[in-house]
Amino acid sequence: MNKTILLVIALVVILGAIFVVYQKAEAPTDGPQTGTPPPPPPPPPGGNAHDAAAKANLIVVDAPLSGSKVVAPLTVSGKARGTWYFEASFPIKLVTDSGAILFEGPAQAEGEWMTENFVPFKVVLTFPMQPAGSKGKLILTKDNPSGLPQYDDYLEIPVTF
Repeated sequence: MNKTILLVIALVVILGAIFVVYQKAEAPTDGPQTGTPPPPPPPPPGGNAHDAAAKANLIVVDAPLSGSKVVAPLTVSGKARGTWYFEASFPIKLVTDSGAILFEGPAQAEGEWMTENFVPFKVVLTFPMQPAGSKGKLILTKDNPSGLPQYDDYLEIPVTF
């Protein structure tokens, strides 16, 4: 008889724990559900501008400078706050004005990246030759492993091929 009572109590406790976990998983996490979408995330640090002046406190590119004429191989170097990196790198792309991706890969930290201070980076881009005088953009993106849009940010540098 005592074993039966203990078994029933254990079963009730287990089922109660499962119910609590299930209710927690189903509970809304963004406040009350009013049928309206949540407000948009705040703009990224530095505002909506993605040029060098707006991002100077987060990332600085030493080469190439805005408007530079570039050819492959292109060395991109500068410094970024440690918060711009994840696992010592961040994504970088070179695109044409029409949006064709010429290069996509990681820029690597050249020092201890787990800091809020500036950390130097460097990456060498190889890409197909482009028509002389055509335009493109170098896009250095803050690595955002969370995927949350409020942590997205990037620096855009116009270049000429």
